[in-house]
Amino acid sequence: MTEQSLSPTGSEAPRRRTLKEAVALYTQRDVLSVSLLGFSSGLPLALTGGTLSLWMKDVGVTLTAIGLFSLVGLPYTLKFLWAPVLDAVDVPILSRLLGRRRGWLLTCQIVLIAAIAALALQDPISAPFGVAACALAVAIASATQDIAVDAFRVERLESASEQAAGMAGYVTGYRIAMLATGAGVIALVAYLETALGLPRGTSWFWGYMIAAGCVAIGLVATLFAREPKAPVRAPDEGTGHRLVATTVGAFGEFLRRNQAVMILLFVMLFKFCDAFAGVLTGPFVLDIGFSKATYVEIVKVVGFGGTIAGSFVGAWIARERPLVTCLWISGVLQITSNLGFTLQAYVGPNEAVLTGVILIENFTSAIGTVIFVAYLSALCGAREHTATQYALLTALTAVGRTLLGSSSGAIAEASGWPLFFILTAVAGLPGLAALGWLQMKGHFAELARDRA
Repeated sequence: MTEQSLSPTGSEAPRRRTLKEAVALYTQRDVLSVSLLGFSSGLPLALTGGTLSLWMKDVGVTLTAIGLFSLVGLPYTLKFLWAPVLDAVDVPILSRLLGRRRGWLLTCQIVLIAAIAALALQDPISAPFGVAACALAVAIASATQDIAVDAFRVERLESASEQAAGMAGYVTGYRIAMLATGAGVIALVAYLETALGLPRGTSWFWGYMIAAGCVAIGLVATLFAREPKAPVRAPDEGTGHRLVATTVGAFGEFLRRNQAVMILLFVMLFKFCDAFAGVLTGPFVLDIGFSKATYVEIVKVVGFGGTIAGSFVGAWIARERPLVTCLWISGVLQITSNLGFTLQAYVGPNEAVLTGVILIENFTSAIGTVIFVAYLSALCGAREHTATQYALLTALTAVGRTLLGSSSGAIAEASGWPLFFILTAVAGLPGLAALGWLQMKGHFAELARDRA
């Protein structure tokens, strides 16, 4: 089998760009819009994930309970159930003014502001169910926004060079947002506690309220973006009929593909090792003796540099190498990088080791994310099904972060940190096995032909 490249025809790599052309590409309006919307997508995840875990750890919630709280991410897994609504139904007034995709984006962002503000008012000790309910509301609004952003990105960026630049910009914006709602919120909480002497609960309240305000950047991005061309609809086609047709068409088209079940299994398993370890990275760093300030400085700030570098390296690899080769490279890298945490567990609170471990982990994870997004985008079919099909695929990637990752706290408590991170690396092997199967069956050659 001859491997195919990521170029539109799958036959040859695109021409190398000059630095001036590359800069112009990344500042092009559509690519810049996707980058800003990546920031909007990245804002809520830390607030219901790592930052929320650290908040609960900070006030005395057990590791087992923290692991169970990852279940509030279920909407990211189940979002394909309501994704057809975003393909088939328009938001009243807003869709008429802004278009189908941007109308949904603006709606989600308004709801997000309200849900994050409500979460800020909760107390993890005295009102755990209130925290869970508000975190769930944030996750639902965030997952719905992701559906709209992903559909916008796939439809708006048409050329291979725009797709590669858009993926790098999207991941960069996403990670900047996670830095803001991760390190930014945590650093602010630490400052309010130590420098201003505010109570712990009040400090976390203001941290989350400011995070809610950051969603305004997403509002600006939505208004700045250009609406993608919408598919032609029959003038007499009712909303209900269109919804049913979209749902049946999207799932039916995908499931008729060769190796459809293995494709879905691969999508679910490929990033599992990252998600399995990522749920407890914050608690791990604190548990072995690092302070919150060190966590922010190294895990969030230093790691951010590795993420940005990895995003652009991943985009470069995606342009230069065949898709299946890119997936093998990123799959092996993300598995081996997890073993660095086992070394850290034995060494203890050594900042130099932590810096190296975090840089490597963030760098390899970003490469994997950019390449995996390229693969998911390549799998999407007709424009009228973009939101539904992409939501199905990304929902499967969230299984590792939610249903499977919910057991991570209990496993860590039972096994201890060194063995736990070895297990997270082993958890990546089934994904590589599925990748090998798909390559052997000619999936990637067939995918390149379909894209051409």
